[in-house]
Amino acid sequence: MSELPAAYSHDAANALPLHVLDATGFPSWRDAQPAATQAWIDAQKFSAAPGSLLLLPGADGVAGAAIGVGDALDPYAYAHAPYGLPAGDWKPANAAGDGARAAALQLGWGLGAYRFSRYKKPAREAARLVLERADAEALDVLAACVRVRDWVNTPTEHMGPDELEAIARDLAQTHGAAIEVVSGDGLLAKNFPAIHAVGRASHRAPRLLSLSWGDAAHPHVAIVGKGVCFDTGGLDIKPADGMRHMKKDMGGAAHALALAGLAMARRLPLRLTVLVPAVENSIGPNALRPGEIIATRAGISVEIDNTDAEGRLVLCDALACAGERKPDFVVDFATLTGAARIALGPDLPALFANDDALAGEWLAAADATRDPVWRMPLWRPYLRYLTSHPADLANAGSRMAGAVTAALYLERFVPAGTPWAHLDTYAWNDSDRPGRPTGGEALGLRSAYALLKVRAG
Repeated sequence: MSELPAAYSHDAANALPLHVLDATGFPSWRDAQPAATQAWIDAQKFSAAPGSLLLLPGADGVAGAAIGVGDALDPYAYAHAPYGLPAGDWKPANAAGDGARAAALQLGWGLGAYRFSRYKKPAREAARLVLERADAEALDVLAACVRVRDWVNTPTEHMGPDELEAIARDLAQTHGAAIEVVSGDGLLAKNFPAIHAVGRASHRAPRLLSLSWGDAAHPHVAIVGKGVCFDTGGLDIKPADGMRHMKKDMGGAAHALALAGLAMARRLPLRLTVLVPAVENSIGPNALRPGEIIATRAGISVEIDNTDAEGRLVLCDALACAGERKPDFVVDFATLTGAARIALGPDLPALFANDDALAGEWLAAADATRDPVWRMPLWRPYLRYLTSHPADLANAGSRMAGAVTAALYLERFVPAGTPWAHLDTYAWNDSDRPGRPTGGEALGLRSAYALLKVRAG
């Protein structure tokens, strides 16, 4: 990145000292302070517990501060500082440690400073972290996370299929990628019937966005993202509380596009194919109806059991297209099922994979980046819940194991022998926590990037 985001500063001259402490290092730091400062620390009962913060008094007011952190490699360990500290510049007074710890501090500070400000000015400015040396990769990772948050937070009136296309075109222009867009009835002509079926009732045309980038000699990854810009549920309409946040149903597309942008910005030695079906699941005279049987790109006929199980319909055409490109592996992101949230809660994306090596690498990357995912089973006997009598497959069925059956549905459209991983991610924070403001969230993005780095060698 050419310039620092607003959360950072180079102005060390006017910065106050910030002591970054954990429970192990706290006693020696306390004992090194002047007697008056020790008395203040003890009076405040500060012990550098994770998530804690203490302002240090001076003759003219605040002389510095200390923050307590737990896992020093977890960016969120530092995320309470930007809004816990007074606005202004703060310079770490003690060594940040090795490069990984310094990068975690830098990334966590940016995540903690984030506020969605397109429509409402934040109540105050975040404190700024003084960087002696900016970690370019950490800033690029932060930018990708911020993009996901901003895109998901933006309401559908300003983040529909047209706007997703504009984002993809901007990424292509910025990084020298090729882009192709198939839209409207062109989806039928180009054999993307399931994408067309889901999006045909909206006044904004459905489309498939396709980006290509990189050297053909490098490992080839296909990245697919669910881009349902708003989901009413279709004729199987959602109740009001279920529809309230459905602007976020393009969270999978946000992750896919941000991940691709990050990989291109870092010039990873990969060949990328990025496919985003961008639609609105709307209600209208020609809306998809329960009981219809639709065609798919893979030649598998699908009976519509529920029009609110639309994400898998747009993804199945995109996954089939991805498989035709013969990638070395495929990853997809989707805000696919409420069942995954019931099983794992909002913080743990559900990971499904048909390849143990690929799953293991993603899990290891998740552990290393403190960006957790949790592997769930592709329990193929549950395909019985997707049985259709007049068609090859139903798009939904029993309430049993909803996240598993959704993943099993998608797997039918991945060519045999192609390693594939599917992330059912929430892409949202339900409440405010340090570094995790209510609204859109990148969940699984940082670990996916670490996975791509491993695969790129």
